[in-house]
Amino acid sequence: MPLIPEEPQIHESVQGPVAPAANGRTAPTRPVPGPRPAAPRPGRPGPGPARPMPPAQRTPREPAAKPTPATTPSTSAATPQIQLIPASAEGALDAAEEAVDLLLDSGRAPGDVLVLTTGDPHPWAAHELSFGEGAYWAQLAAGDDVFYAAAADAARASTRPVVVVAVNGGNDDVAATALPLALGKAGALLIVCGDPQWINSALGASA
Repeated sequence: MPLIPEEPQIHESVQGPVAPAANGRTAPTRPVPGPRPAAPRPGRPGPGPARPMPPAQRTPREPAAKPTPATTPSTSAATPQIQLIPASAEGALDAAEEAVDLLLDSGRAPGDVLVLTTGDPHPWAAHELSFGEGAYWAQLAAGDDVFYAAAADAARASTRPVVVVAVNGGNDDVAATALPLALGKAGALLIVCGDPQWINSALGASA
């Protein structure tokens, strides 16, 4: 006659879940390898480093090469930076216009810029002068926009952070005199559009 054990027999070779014993105790078993964790699906973020933030928008008025020089407060008013843009007398005014556009795109306020011409006046200046000199010079005092003037009138112009000179012809003596005056009117930057050799000579003679 088969013996009836007090506890159920345990077959260690059997793997898988074990039914509880009749008296409520769970029989010890060897660890059984369980299912592996499911791998993340393609396209779903798994554990790992956080996704990088999108690049910050560039400041619209801060280009890589800003024309304003980096100076300390103690020297900012002493020596403005000088930039030369090679151009013929016929193309100097166009070069000056391009320089003004770049200044405005880089964050300069229109009222920061004064443009002087050594030859023919800028069309804006000729148009505004047709309404009288009083109204014309009042716009310089207002400081709301780019102001265009003849180099011969540079002494009448007030100081602005940036002065652009277009050497577009005219009397050489007037142009040579206007360059040091323009340098004195520029608070931070002087841009001269014309023949570099002549400009260097004129600026060097005035130094």
